[in-house]
Amino acid sequence: MDKSLVLGSASPRRKSLLELAGFQFGIRTSEADESVVKSKDPETLVQKLAEVKAEQIATTENEVLVTADTVVSFAGNVLGKPENRMEAIETLQLLSGNTHAVHTGVMIRGYNQSKIFSIKTDVEFMELAETDIIRYVDTGDPFDKAGSYGIQTKGALLVKGIRGDYYNVVGLPIAYLVKELEKYDITPS
Repeated sequence: MDKSLVLGSASPRRKSLLELAGFQFGIRTSEADESVVKSKDPETLVQKLAEVKAEQIATTENEVLVTADTVVSFAGNVLGKPENRMEAIETLQLLSGNTHAVHTGVMIRGYNQSKIFSIKTDVEFMELAETDIIRYVDTGDPFDKAGSYGIQTKGALLVKGIRGDYYNVVGLPIAYLVKELEKYDITPS
């Protein structure tokens, strides 16, 4: 039986990471209502979100599905994608000079088995001047990213350092995922 990988995400970052690892895969997106998933614990939240997305995507018996969700947490609060410019500015002001956590939850489903896990990476921000924040927000980069920044784009200029998996901050802990997919006989080419 030919086995194939399906990415259950419209994220260009997740697509790029799977391509970087050398996978051949299809893409399907979920229409799941993520707003119904609630949890104050970021690890639980991202795992539930990955699971809800997976439930909305049909697969065949020879396909392995990967879904994921990423959130930022700081001072006991989960910070998702900003709704507007002001929210992006406020989030970046909050993160300025501080260390926050980035959590990515991943669900792998296939061959009558599934696995859900989450990975956490700590990110320390530079002390940001108001002009730095405004300049970055005006690029438009923060608006489709948890925590209002993208470490792989101009948001890299905000970051002082990280502890953990860089690619987890981008949106997919690719090294860990590759090892888990081996258990499903899915390997990069």
